[in-house]
Amino acid sequence: MIESITISNVATYGGEPEVLNGLSQFNYLFGSNGTGKTTISRVIANEGDFPTCNVVWKGGTKLQPMVYNRDFVERNFNNSAELKGVFTLGEKQLDTLDKIKSIKAEIDSLTEEGENLNATLNGEDSASGKNGELRTLEDSLKQACWAQKTKHDAKLQGGFEGFRGSQDKFKNKVLQELDSNFGELMALADLERKAESIFGQTPTCESLVQSIETTKITGHEKNPILKKRVIGKEEVDIAAMIKKLGNSDWVREGMAFYEENDKSCPFCQQKTTDALATSLNEYFDETFLSDSKAIDDLATDYATEAARIQQQLISIISNPSKFLDVERLKAEKELLDSKITINNQRISAKKKEASQVVELESVENVVSEIKSLIDLANSKIAEHNEMVANLAVERDTLKAQIWRFILEELKSDLEKYKSTKNGLDKAISSLAAKIEKAKTDKAQKTIELRNLEKQTTSVQPTIDGINAILSSFGFRGFKLATAAGSTSYKLVRLDGSDAKTTLSEGEKTFVTFLYFYHLLKGSDSDSGVTTDRIVVFDDPVSSLDSDILFIVSGLIKGLFEEVRQGNGHIKQVYVLTHNVYFHKEVSYNPKRFDIAMNEETFWVVRKPGAVSKLQKHTSNPIKTSYELLWAEVRKPDHSNLTIQNTLRRILENYFKILGGVDPDKICMKFDGKERMICKSLFSWVNDGSHFAHDDLYVSVDQSTVDSFLNIFRAIFEKTEQLSHYKMMMGEAFAEETPTA
Repeated sequence: MIESITISNVATYGGEPEVLNGLSQFNYLFGSNGTGKTTISRVIANEGDFPTCNVVWKGGTKLQPMVYNRDFVERNFNNSAELKGVFTLGEKQLDTLDKIKSIKAEIDSLTEEGENLNATLNGEDSASGKNGELRTLEDSLKQACWAQKTKHDAKLQGGFEGFRGSQDKFKNKVLQELDSNFGELMALADLERKAESIFGQTPTCESLVQSIETTKITGHEKNPILKKRVIGKEEVDIAAMIKKLGNSDWVREGMAFYEENDKSCPFCQQKTTDALATSLNEYFDETFLSDSKAIDDLATDYATEAARIQQQLISIISNPSKFLDVERLKAEKELLDSKITINNQRISAKKKEASQVVELESVENVVSEIKSLIDLANSKIAEHNEMVANLAVERDTLKAQIWRFILEELKSDLEKYKSTKNGLDKAISSLAAKIEKAKTDKAQKTIELRNLEKQTTSVQPTIDGINAILSSFGFRGFKLATAAGSTSYKLVRLDGSDAKTTLSEGEKTFVTFLYFYHLLKGSDSDSGVTTDRIVVFDDPVSSLDSDILFIVSGLIKGLFEEVRQGNGHIKQVYVLTHNVYFHKEVSYNPKRFDIAMNEETFWVVRKPGAVSKLQKHTSNPIKTSYELLWAEVRKPDHSNLTIQNTLRRILENYFKILGGVDPDKICMKFDGKERMICKSLFSWVNDGSHFAHDDLYVSVDQSTVDSFLNIFRAIFEKTEQLSHYKMMMGEAFAEETPTA
């Protein structure tokens, strides 16, 4: 049977879906003409014609919908010269009937089995079960995957390109990578660094940092002249004195002044002998001069080489490579500069006092560190340039590494997902196979059943049944007969002449209903007689007299008993009507105590504006027509177009009961426009509601409606009937006196 019906964007129903849910065996829908009842019956009859609507069947098993509405009447009576024959099972071939009963029981069992399996697969609500568990599992993994995307998107989004806009796509990509990714697992910091380079602006090749040649400067530090005491020739007569005084450097310095002073002593200004000049020249011989020159050359070469290195470092630091640790290089250069300064000073001291032993500060460790920094930068530059030369491959490699990292982050989630999904997939596959087998077995049994039905069906029982009902209720001027040479029906007078075109509207409606009623117990073909079905009655008593109304309601209530007892093939019934008396009659159940029973649901179909609305009630909402009129007044969203007529009908009903009321005297209690409104209401009462009062017409807008409601209440107040007004308004009653 049907569990729920959703209706939207069709006929008078708007875009906001209206839902009939929690449906039971018997479902009563009450509503005025034009509120949207027939639309519901049409959706049930042909749900495929209404793509914006949805019908949910229990266990996914769709039953045959049989709908009595004006479409059925038009199709089977007005537009057809003859009525199709209704085939029902005969009662003579008992063996065949027993086989039919047995096979039907097997089909019912297979149907129940399929529904139970489907409930396990999809849940009772078609949204849970094993498929629901799988959807929950998939959604859980999707959220976990998306959390990783959100966490790393700022720096790794280049690796997620093409999958960043959809949670489903991202999750599917993770599952795809799970089966195929063999990328290297890298640290997040390394991935972010590479991503900044590879996924940033299109990179270009970088120039290598110029290498520093330090062999010469470190070689100068080991020059033997630095540790050699450079003095004159010891065999010379003055050597002993110079050695004793230790003033060789002083004497060497004074030689320049001695030569310039024309070989006179620069202190006493006495002319010296040629022997002294000879002794001095012999003391500072060729060896001494050669060593002195070596010191001078060392001073020049060291200063030149040091300046070259310093200048090269200044150039590197002023325009550093992004791959170079320039801050560390600056620190090392400062250390180198200080050592070079010290060494230049020590060499200069050696030059001045050649007899002194000098040891330079070693720059080997500093220049080694500087060279390491440059080599490391050049290694990164080479790696970068190789990446630029092969960017597409590098990008693919990095993407694989990023997804490998994401897989590692999701490792526990993915392991749980795979384990759970494997179990669910096996269960779902098994259930689907069992459901398919149940369907196949049911289809085979159904074919067998149809063949048996063809052996024992007849259209004659329907003729006998309809004619018996017509006769018993006084319709003796026409009857149903078999059309010559066919299995169809025709309506004939007692003399055999055609009666279809001369029937009254009430007779047509009654005959068509009886035809539908018998069709419920059979089929319009020689098979399908035992098909399970649901039934919809949409206003079946239109144009019928009150006595026929009770006949129709009695027949329908008889079907209710068959459904309750499970004797027939009808599994669910819908009754839609605008007739209060018919609704009360057909829905009457002495076992009900105010609240609706489990076997039934009650609905009201309304159209307060231009859009139809469905409202479910926990009890039968239809009491009497008089109570319904007051219910319309109590509603805050009543129809402005019909409220005036509703108020008039209440006054007509109530003041007829009181009797002896002079409407003119009541209206004289009002003035001006209020009196006109009062007269419009009572004129309707006096004239019997048979025509419109053009001279008393008031345009209907919200302010006018408010005036109607205020005068309506004032009428009860001025006739001292406010207690009745208060009782009927219930919780909607306002204590303050309204302003007319």
